[in-house]
Amino acid sequence: MKILKRLQGAIAAGLAVVTLLAGGAVGQDNDRYGQQKVVYHINGNGGEEERAYRGALRNVQNHINAVGRDNIEVRVVLHGNGVGLLQNALTSEPLQMDVTSLRGQNVEFVVCNNTLSGRNINYETDLFEVFQDHIVPSGVAELSHLQGQGYTYVKP
Repeated sequence: MKILKRLQGAIAAGLAVVTLLAGGAVGQDNDRYGQQKVVYHINGNGGEEERAYRGALRNVQNHINAVGRDNIEVRVVLHGNGVGLLQNALTSEPLQMDVTSLRGQNVEFVVCNNTLSGRNINYETDLFEVFQDHIVPSGVAELSHLQGQGYTYVKP
C-alpha cells in the first residue's frame, strides 16, 4: 500500500512538471516562427525618454516570448539619442531591470563609438554596465553588417 501511494505521488509530481513545462511553451509558436536572428535599432527617444526606451525593450521581450528564447538571437544597436537608454538606466531602476532581464536572455546590447566620441560619453562611468566588448566602431555600419549576416532589421 505504501509503495502504491509513493507511486501515485511520483506520477502526480511528474504530471505537474509536464503541465508546467507545457504551460511555459504557451505563446511560443515555434512551427510558425522557427529560428530567428534580429537586430533592434534604437537611435532616438521619440519624446518621453524612459517611456519610449521601455517600450522598445518591451518589443524585444515580446519578440522573445513569441519565438522562444532558444529560437532567437537578438542584438540591440544603440547610437545617437538611443545611447540615452543606457545613460538613463544608471538612475532608473525599471530600465536597469529591463536591460538586465534581456541580457539574461542572451540579448546583446552594443553601443556606437562614434556617438560616444562625438558626445564625450565615457562608457565606463556614463552608461549602465557597458564594457569595451560592447562598443562597436559605428552603429549604422554595425546594422548593415548584421543584416549582411542574416539578421532581420527591426526599428521599434
